[in-house]
Amino acid sequence: MSNYNLDEVKEMAGGDDEFMLVVVQTFLEEIPPDVKAMEEAIANDNPSLSYQYAHKMKPNLQMFGLNLMDQIKVIEAWSKQGQRKGDVPEAAQIISKKVDLACEQLKTDFDL
Repeated sequence: MSNYNLDEVKEMAGGDDEFMLVVVQTFLEEIPPDVKAMEEAIANDNPSLSYQYAHKMKPNLQMFGLNLMDQIKVIEAWSKQGQRKGDVPEAAQIISKKVDLACEQLKTDFDL
């Protein structure tokens, strides 16, 4: 089973394999540091910074079919609605694990 889904990326690339590779490389360069920064912001009890990173990653997580919107919403709600931190660390852990798996698989699949 794949840890990601490239249907949206393929559609956006319109058959341009070089463009698709650039999109994948950009994901690999930008998303893992953003996940790490989001986790640090959560650990430091900084809801607004956590929100910024979660929100910034949302389009990429969707584009790569990672199905993490529920977890992103938990983090956004903590920041925007002042909800308790309760489920936030677990949500971040799920995001981190899924992104790590997707990145490993993307590197293998695209020979990066």
